[in-house]
Amino acid sequence: MSETRRREPHLLCFFLETYIHVYTVVGTALSRADKTGLVKLDLTDSQAVETFIQDHNPDVVVHCAAERRPDVAEKDHEGTLKLNVQVPRTLATLCKARNAMLVYISTDYVFDGTSPPYQVDDKPNPLNFYGKSKLGGEEAVREVDPQAVILRVPVLYGVTEYNGESAVNILLDVIKNRSKECDMDNFGLRYPTHVEDIARVIKDMSVKRIQQGDSNISGTFHYSGEEMYTKYTMCETFAKILNSSIDHIRPQNEISSSAATSRPKDAHLSNDRLKQVGIDTKHVPFEQWWTTYLTSA
Repeated sequence: MSETRRREPHLLCFFLETYIHVYTVVGTALSRADKTGLVKLDLTDSQAVETFIQDHNPDVVVHCAAERRPDVAEKDHEGTLKLNVQVPRTLATLCKARNAMLVYISTDYVFDGTSPPYQVDDKPNPLNFYGKSKLGGEEAVREVDPQAVILRVPVLYGVTEYNGESAVNILLDVIKNRSKECDMDNFGLRYPTHVEDIARVIKDMSVKRIQQGDSNISGTFHYSGEEMYTKYTMCETFAKILNSSIDHIRPQNEISSSAATSRPKDAHLSNDRLKQVGIDTKHVPFEQWWTTYLTSA
């Protein structure tokens, strides 16, 4: 499997020392491990993963890695299934054997976008191979460890090493490249969510399960920001903050026939189950975060 197919970080482990309320986090990566101080680990090497978990004996394992680009997934079924289905199955097996809590990060793309907002027990119907592969990962995790947590999230943004790591951040490059005219999706409705908000939710869930023994923290959950954007309106927001023109970007109000794969129109995820188990679902306002980030750079 090529380097470009592996999304970083590969694995996030929480070690919860409950008696003194100290949380030690060990992050792993592959190609960027040497640059960031993260532990180098290839998730497709099952023996290396087993050794890593055995050595660290985590209370919680958060599985963040995936082939998350729908067009790439459509072209490489074998590699996508290896990372999006086989690896979660392996992690679920290892975590169950050690009584560790597994949090598997899934996606709003398991839904077809025709009847939002989606509750955790709504029937999935993915439109593209990426969504099918992530649903396959969910099914593998449930089959092996019904007590594992599956957390579906939408499109993500935040601080990145380079803009291409996020389908939101990459729009900054489109805005700045005024020499290239382009069409921008103004059809699909998205709910961009900050990665730090997701990290907080995962931490809170881990504390409730590990420290407080709350057995309700298992099964499927959704977490999403509540502000609706299209990719084009995100560009408009960035342009406003940067005081920049986007005359070179044309709003695309229908799905392009040249798109490599189908995407749901509105796969808005409901946060209801998280609220029911007492997890704070607040989120940073999109424009507020980007204003601070872009004007302080």
